Amino acid sequence: MQEIIFNGTRYRTHGDLPSLGSRAPDVSLVNTELQDVSLANFMGNRKILNIFPSIDTPVCAKSVVVFNQLAEDHDDVAMLMVSYDLPFAHARFQQENSLNNVVGLSAIRHAGFGENYGVQIVEGPLAGMFSRAVVVLDENNTVVHREQIADIGDEPDYVAAYKALGIEINPLEIKT
Repeated sequence: MQEIIFNGTRYRTHGDLPSLGSRAPDVSLVNTELQDVSLANFMGNRKILNIFPSIDTPVCAKSVVVFNQLAEDHDDVAMLMVSYDLPFAHARFQQENSLNNVVGLSAIRHAGFGENYGVQIVEGPLAGMFSRAVVVLDENNTVVHREQIADIGDEPDYVAAYKALGIEINPLEIKT
């Protein structure tokens, strides 16, 4: 069980992020076309799962925009943006921000993602939502990086996520 901070108060999550070197739990999520997708849909690609509470909050929105920017020259990396937001919210946000390099995924139809990935918040005002985390998978869905962001208000370590894939990025090039 992990603890995260929201507005200065600590709250627990269900379980822990998948272990480094383990095979990632398979998922069933809903894309912006209302189709069920799983990790198998992205087989052969390396994957960055950016997991967050809601696309309609500033830090979550910023992380999606930054990951979209970083994916521009990396067609072999699937950028999966995962939350409980409705697929319509993901689609709206992607359209409003002209995002073409990320895949918005919703957990609304299928229970289990939050528990399997250790990000389900179990108490407090965000209970039921996901904590902020990044899980990076290789092309065989092996976990090569994981980051549970301690404070919901903090951004993920973009550089570390890409470094786990063997891709060096200059932090000064990240547009904020």
